[in-house]
Amino acid sequence: MGGVWQTLDLAGTAVFAVSGAAVGVKYRLDIFGVCVLAFVAGNAGGMLRDVMLGATPPAALSGWQHLAVSLGAAIVTFWWHPRIDRLRTAILLFDAAGLGLFAVAGTQKALTSGLDPLVSAMLGMLTGIGGGVLRDVLVNEIPTVLRGELYAVAALSGAVVVVAGQIAGVNTNVATMIAGAVLCFSIRLLSIRRGWSLPKADR
Repeated sequence: MGGVWQTLDLAGTAVFAVSGAAVGVKYRLDIFGVCVLAFVAGNAGGMLRDVMLGATPPAALSGWQHLAVSLGAAIVTFWWHPRIDRLRTAILLFDAAGLGLFAVAGTQKALTSGLDPLVSAMLGMLTGIGGGVLRDVLVNEIPTVLRGELYAVAALSGAVVVVAGQIAGVNTNVATMIAGAVLCFSIRLLSIRRGWSLPKADR
């Protein structure tokens, strides 16, 4: 399963990198700025997780694959962004899938490192949303996860499934990871289609 998860991890990185590059194009950044946002969106969450776990250098910096995927996604988006815009629905679907994958993978890595289950779930959520938060901050936007959308909640839900499986003594980690990723994807997809959001304070 190691090769399968690595492939899915790189696919998720590519999708998040496209979302970061698309924001760069939206704000009319130059090619360097677009590449920076692509790398940040695709890798910052995992890098922050690895640093907190003491796993250095972070996986995104321990080889050329993550950098190459991020830069490739940035260049494709920079030159063909009108076509990318027409694929918005597909990108949202893959983004939701990447969110679920990163959230459960981050949670499992934290549990394997011996962290408390609650902390592991929070770290898994951070893995999924961290890149998007930093991307938005760099372009001076309020992060999407703080504006009521069911994004962080979806990631946390998937992470909780992994933690629950660990507490219940489920023998197959892969099964709980798949279940968590599916739950995260479903919540995110339903929130997009039905406009679900968290309540906001009255002014």
